[in-house]
Amino acid sequence: MSELPPDPDADGLQAGGNARPYSVSELAFALKRTLEEAYGFVRLRGEISKVTRHGNGHIYLDLKDENACIAGVVWKGSVRGLKAQPEQGLEVVVTGRITTFAPRSSYQLIIETMEHAGVGALLAQLERLKARLQAEGLFEPGRKKPLPAMPRVVGVVTSPTGAVIRDILHRIRDRWPVHVVVWPVVVQGPDAAAQVAAAVRGFNAMVPGGPVPRPDVLIVARGGGSVEDLWPFNDEALARAVFESVIPLISAVGHETDTTLIDFVSDRRAPTPTAAAEIATPVLADLRAAILEFERRMTRCTEYALESRRQRLAGARLPRPADLLGPAAQRFDLAAGRLAAGLERNVAVHERELARTSGRLGPALLARPQRIKAERLAELSNRLGTAAVRAAERAEGRARLPELGRRMHESLVRRIARDADRLVRLEQLRLSLDPNRPLSLGFARVHHADGTLARRGVDLQAGEEIRLVFADRDRRAVVEGAARPKGGKPPPASDQGSLF
Repeated sequence: MSELPPDPDADGLQAGGNARPYSVSELAFALKRTLEEAYGFVRLRGEISKVTRHGNGHIYLDLKDENACIAGVVWKGSVRGLKAQPEQGLEVVVTGRITTFAPRSSYQLIIETMEHAGVGALLAQLERLKARLQAEGLFEPGRKKPLPAMPRVVGVVTSPTGAVIRDILHRIRDRWPVHVVVWPVVVQGPDAAAQVAAAVRGFNAMVPGGPVPRPDVLIVARGGGSVEDLWPFNDEALARAVFESVIPLISAVGHETDTTLIDFVSDRRAPTPTAAAEIATPVLADLRAAILEFERRMTRCTEYALESRRQRLAGARLPRPADLLGPAAQRFDLAAGRLAAGLERNVAVHERELARTSGRLGPALLARPQRIKAERLAELSNRLGTAAVRAAERAEGRARLPELGRRMHESLVRRIARDADRLVRLEQLRLSLDPNRPLSLGFARVHHADGTLARRGVDLQAGEEIRLVFADRDRRAVVEGAARPKGGKPPPASDQGSLF
């Protein structure tokens, strides 16, 4: 093992009883040389849990087993020579050397070679579940629902305290300001899958028009992380809840390189939560610009149509308006010129006709209408007198109507009273003849076993079963005494004389 660099002033310090303080850099580089010399070549087997590809070509990853995790880096020059490209959940065997990263006081493995060592336990479990759900048809593209073009309400299932919800709200506010309903859940840990599934079912259970608006589209979002952090989104129950969702759902779990089970079941997968907000909402400014563009195009089309029709009209060589109206205007002028002479001729004709008619008028002709009028008045007077007599007769008849009405009313009242008395007497007779009325007074009817009525006591035989009918219920009874022989005569009556 390497030692710390010698100190030229060590003798003086030791003589004084104090050790020389080393700088942080001296100690860090001394540890770096120690690790690189002791572990200059390391062959390591583990499962890749996180892969980050940097823009400069380097790859940063983590190798883990059930108890520990170590950071690893593949420099750009070694990436092409790897037999297995780094993927999450892949179990590999790597070779390299251990070194330290002084600015963070951490150690890491510089990977030079990488080859497959088998699929990791988590990845193998996920692949089996994925194959089973795919066989059931949960990944079929035909079952995926289309997203609404212009949603009114967006539902988000995520943690209320993370940066994800702020990014989504900010992006939606810039693009399409709509109502956002957030269902807070935990997105990591053993309770995450159950809470996310309950949130998806809760959004689908909302009634349209209720106190909380029902979303038109759902977003299930979470930031990036390792396979263990994102593992709740590989839960089977959560995948089935996403598949059964009636509301279209967008999965935005992790970064672009992260893949979970609900990405295959959801209706749309977004590489990031911000991208999910962009997928779920249109751009209001673009829609307004499109409407303005449509309006401009409509105006241009209208102008073009008018201009084309104007040109077609000009090319049709139709007569000018003056040519069409000229003959009609000339005919009007001629008719107006003849109008005055026509009016004078018309007045002259009527004047001659008036003179011819006035010559026939005389006193006799004027007296004739007066004679006819007097005769007509006499006839009308006679008819009026006849009508007056008839009206007086009808008036006298109407004066007698109240007296007749009163008499008819009194007759009807008397008849109704007689009928009412008769009905009362009939009801009393019915009640007196009702066979059940004596039962309410404490009496009972006796019936034979066959249901016939026993009218006399001698008709009952000893030992015979009878039925006693009371007002409220029936009772069975048996007649006491010695049985009478079949066909025999009834016992003689008592010799006791009459008491009267």
